[in-house]
Amino acid sequence: MAEDKAGLGSPRDSASPGSGAGSRRVLERMDEAECAELLNAGRIGHLVYSSRYGPMALPVEYKMHEGSIVFSTYRAIFTEEDLRTGIADAEYQVAVEVEQIDPEAREGWMVLVHGTAHHVDTESERASLAGIGIEPWVDGEPEHFIRVHPVRITGQRIRRISGA
Repeated sequence: MAEDKAGLGSPRDSASPGSGAGSRRVLERMDEAECAELLNAGRIGHLVYSSRYGPMALPVEYKMHEGSIVFSTYRAIFTEEDLRTGIADAEYQVAVEVEQIDPEAREGWMVLVHGTAHHVDTESERASLAGIGIEPWVDGEPEHFIRVHPVRITGQRIRRISGA
């Protein structure tokens, strides 16, 4: 049927679900277990926080480690002061967003983690991260590790469903 072969970018494809299109998209909330599975499989996300210059979103390569998100960064891009409160034992509130989007199919998912940023400052903490697979992208730049302890994990998926 010619109707079934229309491209995803065609005007017909952007029609509302009740217009006779062969399929439609739905927004589904994901539970925490599904979000955790996607986070474990992911690799690149965005760290979102309020910097001294205003809102900031930085791409980060991360790994899940002992229930937390761990990533390294470089002082040339990021300063330690941006994620330090100046108050003993107080941690900075951040968000980490991870997604996989297919713009052609207009499908995908997004997981948002709200949590606290903890600087990995001690040698014992650094040793616990050895071998988790975060490799430096820039040679010769000193790395600084951050661990985000999740407080809240939410996620959504947009997917196509068949229907009349």
